Amino acid sequence: MPSKQTILVVDDDLHILEVLEARLSSVEFKVLKATSAQEALEIIKSQQVDLLITDVRMPGMGGMDLFEEVRSLKPVLPVIFLTAYGTIPDAVKAVKAGAVDYLTKPFEGRDLLLKVQEIMKKRPVRPSLEPLPPLDQELWGGKSPAMRELYDLIDRVAPSDVNVLILGESGVGKERVARLIHQRGPRRDLPFVVVDCGSTPTGLLESELFGHVRGAFTHAIRDKKGLIEAADRGTLFLDEIGNISPEMQVRLLRFLEDRKIRRIGDLREIPVNCRVLSATNVDLPEEVEAGTFREDLYYRLRVVTLKIPPLRERKEDIPILARHFIESFCKNQNIAPVTLPPETVKWLCEYPWPGNVRELKNALEAGAVLCRNGVLLPSDLHLSGLPHAPVKAQAAAGSMLLEDNERNAILRALQQAGWVQKEAAQLLGISRRAIHYKIKKYGIEFSGKRSGPDEPVND
Repeated sequence: MPSKQTILVVDDDLHILEVLEARLSSVEFKVLKATSAQEALEIIKSQQVDLLITDVRMPGMGGMDLFEEVRSLKPVLPVIFLTAYGTIPDAVKAVKAGAVDYLTKPFEGRDLLLKVQEIMKKRPVRPSLEPLPPLDQELWGGKSPAMRELYDLIDRVAPSDVNVLILGESGVGKERVARLIHQRGPRRDLPFVVVDCGSTPTGLLESELFGHVRGAFTHAIRDKKGLIEAADRGTLFLDEIGNISPEMQVRLLRFLEDRKIRRIGDLREIPVNCRVLSATNVDLPEEVEAGTFREDLYYRLRVVTLKIPPLRERKEDIPILARHFIESFCKNQNIAPVTLPPETVKWLCEYPWPGNVRELKNALEAGAVLCRNGVLLPSDLHLSGLPHAPVKAQAAAGSMLLEDNERNAILRALQQAGWVQKEAAQLLGISRRAIHYKIKKYGIEFSGKRSGPDEPVND
């Protein structure tokens, strides 16, 4: 059975605490009380709290300082401020910094309950969940400090309902992290809906997200539910969110603000209650600065930000990941076990891996098929499309730019694929849209390139 939601109220005025307890208990909330910010912090560290209501002005540590401490301990805990008339500017400042709302003293009991109930509706009641596997097992055994920090953040944000923006290069595992957040949260038994904003054409994305009604446009022969609506009560994952058009940014922002959608061609608004996770390999602050991505949408998406480190920054994880991928592949394909000798492990650790974990996984699976006598050598990885040997200076000293490594990897894949972009993208483990973007970015020329007389230069 679900447990009661818990509200912590903080005020140095005992009368205010008694009033708050009476009002909130009357609608079946569990109420914890504290007469100081220090006492409140001890409670937050030791007990589960779903909402914090605190006075702005208190002796010693005030409400704003308490808010800062709480943000570092539990970044997704919603906070309501109680403020006298003279401290309203402080409360407004707090709301801009991330608090959900404020109430002025004296307040009406009905206003308090309406505000609290509205916030708690967006915060699902905690279910009783069976123990889940440790995150290092879920993410293939990475033990580096950067990954341990990521595990901690996932564990802290997953039980909440806050929007999360996941950042990282192509191939680091952004969708897998999003699924883990969903699976470890209160909506885990409800839909997890993925929207690939990077590969869906702009003209189709609006219909995919919001749906349409019959007759809204040519070929709209029946009503269609959009992916946002399909995610109702579950989780919506917007992959490659940095690629959406300015028009779609406006529509998405409106949904995030109102939590309502309108299908194309319809006048009726449909309420949708879903958690929103998003991911991108684009530098969104840079896009905001350039004016190509809306600043208000950026802040709506990134209530909490998770950054997944690239593989080259956590090389101590490579041997663990490599052995896991080889063992899993051999088991799933029902083939004899494959051994990774020390020379191959050393080779893997020296290579810069511009395609990250996805590239490593694909290379090892191809090498497991091509190797002889159950021993995977660096030359077997060369046959899968990677260079015969890594340039140590690249990996160790970083004398060459990452962009050069990435451009060379794309060129090698294109050459092996006969300059067919679709096949090269598959070799690299990236999307067709991603390789098309990289080709344009690095100015790779296709003039006169053919793998055969009848084969097109690109897809």
